[in-house]
Amino acid sequence: MDAFSKFFPTAFGILSSLLLAFGKPPNVVLIVSDDQGYADLGCFGSNEVKTPHLDRLAEGGVKLTSFYVAWPACTPSRGALLTGRYPQRNGIYDMIRNEAPDYGYKYQPGQYEGTFERIGGMDRREILLPKVLATAGYVSGIYGKWDLGVHKRFLPLARGFDDFYGFVNTGIDYFTHERYGVASMYRNNSPTTEDKGTYCTYLFQRESMRFLMQNKDKPFFLYLPFNAPHGASNLDPAIRTGAQAPEKFKALYPELQAKVATEKKPRKRYGDKLYTVPNKPARRLEFVGSVTAMDAAIGEVLDFLDDNDLSKNTIVIFFSDNGGGGAADNSPLRGAKGQMFEGGIRVPCIVRWPGKVPAGATSDEFLTSLEIFPTLCASTGAKLPEGVPLDGFDMLPVLQGKTKSPRKEMFWQRRLDKGARVGHWKWVESFRGNGLFDLRKDLSETDDLSQGRPDMLAKLKIRFQNWKKEMAAAEPRGPFRDY
Repeated sequence: MDAFSKFFPTAFGILSSLLLAFGKPPNVVLIVSDDQGYADLGCFGSNEVKTPHLDRLAEGGVKLTSFYVAWPACTPSRGALLTGRYPQRNGIYDMIRNEAPDYGYKYQPGQYEGTFERIGGMDRREILLPKVLATAGYVSGIYGKWDLGVHKRFLPLARGFDDFYGFVNTGIDYFTHERYGVASMYRNNSPTTEDKGTYCTYLFQRESMRFLMQNKDKPFFLYLPFNAPHGASNLDPAIRTGAQAPEKFKALYPELQAKVATEKKPRKRYGDKLYTVPNKPARRLEFVGSVTAMDAAIGEVLDFLDDNDLSKNTIVIFFSDNGGGGAADNSPLRGAKGQMFEGGIRVPCIVRWPGKVPAGATSDEFLTSLEIFPTLCASTGAKLPEGVPLDGFDMLPVLQGKTKSPRKEMFWQRRLDKGARVGHWKWVESFRGNGLFDLRKDLSETDDLSQGRPDMLAKLKIRFQNWKKEMAAAEPRGPFRDY
């Protein structure tokens, strides 16, 4: 039994029984943005980015300011969310992607089928959230970014979802829906190009609304993982340098529009040649425009819940899958996507459940995306999978302000980069830099205390090694683990 289960041995069973005894369980809307910066929301301090609907969500719920994801980039972060297990435990502890496009290579017909991006996927023994919610009578739909495998045995319908429309890789061009020239949009188990040319955020909004209209009278789980504001996966250097946004949303930022221009720069890994690419204000314009377009789509979902008297009985959770990348603003955090500093793993998060969590509140409690799986199981009456060690706990009492977070530590590893938080202490060892930091006094991780507190540095390193041993002793899962 995992540590958190020891502390809360009967909570899940008791709450499940109460929910089943007193009416309809709550609906669930889980919204994930892609590479959004810690400060790229109005409610998280931005005076630039327009996010009125996410701000409205925060006004009705709890804003979490010390919320972490389990990996600093896409695939493992999403796998941990849907399993409630560390990436090192569930087997997805690196990216399912190809590196050839990083060097400007376009796959020829027949080549892509044999690449890891095509054949890799989450171990079929892993139990994902929609499969567990189904035991409590939920219908589940996913509209947006999947990123956990392309073959039918890995796709959402094989993992517990009832409906899927979206793309299967780590990123696409927002308009062509291609990943470096390869069509990547699917409807359920079949590739589709029916909507090519339409801005993908609009499509995910459309499909989400269809799902809600069809299932509003039954318990539903809507998983809405946007690709915004992730950079466009296009081989053209002028496009892949940033996100993409419709003109109507870029027009909301005239100050940035006035500074838009191009510049000559080399493209990373493309060689020494100079390319004409958008300048920094142009990249920021596309980024913030894509965030506001996403916010508008979220607003449609929130309006539907209001108009159909569903808001009070719906849990809505929003967060970014990892720290901001590209043109993101992660201030006041150090670092960005892919890094072990706070800017790579601490993300904005909002939870709303009217009548269950306070409105307009802010919590700085130490919480993570690993808590979402057990929290939703406890709140919906779904039974936790037997014999499956989870790495999180039901965080509802924490959100309600009834108790402090029982989480005392969190660990990360991305290849040779390592990170640990134990209490308010943070340790980073990476190619981007090393250090020991006191997050109570130094949220921006500027003051390395390694020399002054060797005892604390040693403690965190020991805790990290103990975690590594625990992960190594877990039942092995593919695709990366050697067993």
